[in-house]
Amino acid sequence: MYADVASLIKASKGIAILTGSGVSAESGIPTFRDAQIGLWEQYKPEELATQQAFSQNPKIVWDWYQWRRQLVAESQPNDAHNLIAQLQKSYPFTRLITQNVDGLHQAAGSLDVIEFHGNITTNKCNVCQHVEVNSDNSSDAIPHCPACNIMLRPGVVWFGESIPPRASKLSIMAVKNCDLFFSIGTSSQVHPAAGLADLARQNNATIVEINPNATPLSSSADFVFQESASKTLKFLAQHIF
Repeated sequence: MYADVASLIKASKGIAILTGSGVSAESGIPTFRDAQIGLWEQYKPEELATQQAFSQNPKIVWDWYQWRRQLVAESQPNDAHNLIAQLQKSYPFTRLITQNVDGLHQAAGSLDVIEFHGNITTNKCNVCQHVEVNSDNSSDAIPHCPACNIMLRPGVVWFGESIPPRASKLSIMAVKNCDLFFSIGTSSQVHPAAGLADLARQNNATIVEINPNATPLSSSADFVFQESASKTLKFLAQHIF
């Protein structure tokens, strides 16, 4: 099966890769829901990752994101990140879409990453859309927008919010133009990202899923590897590079 997928990669005229939290979990970054440990056990992610929560109790939300940012700062790209970057360099028509907000794909060398859910290392203004890098992961002081003077918020997509228009447009273009679609380390349950595989199938792309556990996509994917991202990609790499 590895050889079959490797042959498809070599013959492809357009590859789209969608990655999820399972890829970064191998770098020690807990998945969104697994992150509720210690002080944060009393909260559900849905209670913190919303504009309403930030408006009602900005300090709690800010502290949670600062803790998550510190986890990201202490992490490094793993073999999956590195092999995806290598695939992009060898096959320039490969587009990478990620649901992850940690920037590890970029740290591994991937270029033009489509960040479907934003980036946790940044802050943004809800009024003027000013974006800046979060300069201090340990600070409990919430920065303010230099133009609007309102509190900046983490530069991620929260529950109930739309995907950034540019990310949405680029993702749809990448999927419509691919003949090979990879879903790697994602539960295929969070929409609209989960709908990208359906769009790829509608455009007659071959669907490859890499995930340790079965997902709603598994029954309809053309190839399913129920292993970790790094393990599967290392085996694939032996047939490609």
